Amino acid sequence: MFKRILVASDGSIHSLRAAQKAIELAKIDRDSKIDILYVVDGKSSKQDVLRNWDLGKVSEQRQGKLQAIKDKANEAGINYEISIVRGEPVPKILQFAKEIQTDVIVLGSRGLNLLQEMVLGSVSHQVAKKAKCPVMIVK
Repeated sequence: MFKRILVASDGSIHSLRAAQKAIELAKIDRDSKIDILYVVDGKSSKQDVLRNWDLGKVSEQRQGKLQAIKDKANEAGINYEISIVRGEPVPKILQFAKEIQTDVIVLGSRGLNLLQEMVLGSVSHQVAKKAKCPVMIVK
């Protein structure tokens, strides 16, 4: 069904639910691979560095945010790869999906109400509108 599954994650509970759904999809076909993408935007990158002057520790903390997903994928015996990129989340997710020729993008939803989504927009909504492949938004 889906051979290449992209999960965009920020370490939140929403992205953990999305990763769990991606793992379920990958279990359907054992030849599937999950690409876990963590996009570090300018704002969070700046905050990370201000909190920790040690760049090695910042990198370690980012990897730590993805540990629960790695554990679940390992438990399920699913092949995965982690990529951490810098930039604006929506364009980076779309660019990465195109580069790896993903079959589906799986994202978590923060559950914004209509007003919040109209004013703020949401990464999942924007990715769903602009992606060239199927997008699954997990609530």
